[in-house]
Amino acid sequence: MMVDELSAALRALSFVALFQAAGMAMFLALFGRFLLASRAGTRRIAMGTALIAIVLVIAQYLLEAARMSGDFAGVMDPSLQGLVLHSSTAFALAARVAGLVLLVAAMRSHDTAGTALTVLGLLLVLGAFLLVGHTTAHAERWLLALLLLVHLFIVAFWFGALVPLFRASSIEVAATAGRVIDAFSAIALWFVPVLFVAGACLALFLVKTVDGLRTDYGELLLVKVAGFAVLLGLASLNKWRLAPGVARGELRAIAHFRRSLAAEYLLIAAVLAVTAVLTSFYSPD
Repeated sequence: MMVDELSAALRALSFVALFQAAGMAMFLALFGRFLLASRAGTRRIAMGTALIAIVLVIAQYLLEAARMSGDFAGVMDPSLQGLVLHSSTAFALAARVAGLVLLVAAMRSHDTAGTALTVLGLLLVLGAFLLVGHTTAHAERWLLALLLLVHLFIVAFWFGALVPLFRASSIEVAATAGRVIDAFSAIALWFVPVLFVAGACLALFLVKTVDGLRTDYGELLLVKVAGFAVLLGLASLNKWRLAPGVARGELRAIAHFRRSLAAEYLLIAAVLAVTAVLTSFYSPD
């Protein structure tokens, strides 16, 4: 595997782990009080995912010098590592690691300090995306930064909820699982339209014209849009058809709900992987 391909693979894996860890921390802060039998295990998974994300982010950082040189030997080049150290990429990756460490500390805490640590950790992990990427060179940078931050928070909220909801529907009694799903859905119902609007505005600012959709960047962007459309369908199925059956303890509904959540997880992971490729190799210009 070449340096650029390995870097993109690491970025894709780090995005999946990072958004899952951030989203699970958010879920635990918002809905952890509703969980009973599944809370401790969910917290352990979230902390483990955060630690995996830290390893992947550090590996991604070490490979940046190799990307500069086009060869793995660049990892051992002090001058190239010095350039990386003083780049915006290094600041962004450092912010992600610091944020993930805070999220682990927050999930180990059982007092009100945990909430403050969660908020700060989320701001560092997701805010780091504002330091790099296509939006940083745009004339409307600050508007795009706000739209991107909103977009990222909602993606993390959605993605990070899937594992806890899967576990709740498997382990908790029906009434508890129903309460957790209803609490999540009450917020998600408002967040999903905002996610669509923020994503659409970002796409319009970056792509600008219909011809831009015919580029490699535009085609990958359309792949993300198609993935989002399928996700909306699955989310609607969960909310209106399956969730009531889960709350009643219907085994068929629970099985379908879990399969739907697994499909959502794979779709969002795929969209995050496409995003990693998009930001590694292509530009909207």
